[in-house]
Amino acid sequence: MKHFNEAAQFILDNGVESEDRTNTGTLSVFGLQMRFNLQEGFPAVTGKKLAWRAVKSELLWFLEGSTDERRLCEILHGSRDPALSTIWTLNANSSYWKPKAKFEGDLGHVYGYNWRFWEDSRGVKHDQIANLVHSLKNDPYGRRHILSGWNVGELDNTALPACHSFAQFYVRNGKLSCQMYQRSADFFLGVPFNIASYSLLTHMLAQVCDLGVHEFVHVVGDAHIYKNHVDVMKLQLSRELYPLPTLRIHTDNRDINKFTMDDFELENYSYHASIPAPMAV
Repeated sequence: MKHFNEAAQFILDNGVESEDRTNTGTLSVFGLQMRFNLQEGFPAVTGKKLAWRAVKSELLWFLEGSTDERRLCEILHGSRDPALSTIWTLNANSSYWKPKAKFEGDLGHVYGYNWRFWEDSRGVKHDQIANLVHSLKNDPYGRRHILSGWNVGELDNTALPACHSFAQFYVRNGKLSCQMYQRSADFFLGVPFNIASYSLLTHMLAQVCDLGVHEFVHVVGDAHIYKNHVDVMKLQLSRELYPLPTLRIHTDNRDINKFTMDDFELENYSYHASIPAPMAV
């Protein structure tokens, strides 16, 4: 994860102090790019433990098209018990969103809804994931392999407008790459998670479409480290980098809708101890 460490250090060295929506304060820079060669290993952060089960469960939840935070809890923990939490629990219960929620756990039109049920001005719903798989299989060299989470007409109808808002997929020499644009990126808590999630999605799409993998390219708009994360980020960057793990997919499934939590494993994943930090909402 050398490229992640270099980007994080750049923010620490060059970030401008900025106020933000959460009133936490950040060090912020505008415009970063990181490239990860997926053929050299899976880009899981090693300076702390990646929340791998949370990564898998959230991505499967997106692919279901769910807007129910309690459904995410069910995928992650095997239970909808209200005592159990997910990375979306705080958003579901935020003072901004809670009065708008239609049911307990409702998040509005978040990623999964826009990925699977994007509604146009005529009321017709579009399944971006199914369309993406079809286009990758039938027009692999096309330039319209797009997945968008930024639905302008729905920004007031969601607990959190999409941070990772736009992805483009690219096939050359039988290998799939993904470039994702993230408008806002919490570098300590969020970015390692986002890198792993879109890298996993790239592997899944590659298998479904009978392709190899090449690169994940991460483009960030507002790249920031919250002020209350500065010390823990410095701790993470001070730790030795370990070799990247290998992603194993324990199924020959070719249906993007039929992957499960047990299908994915990180082999030879070495990492330093977890570093707890508060999430800004």
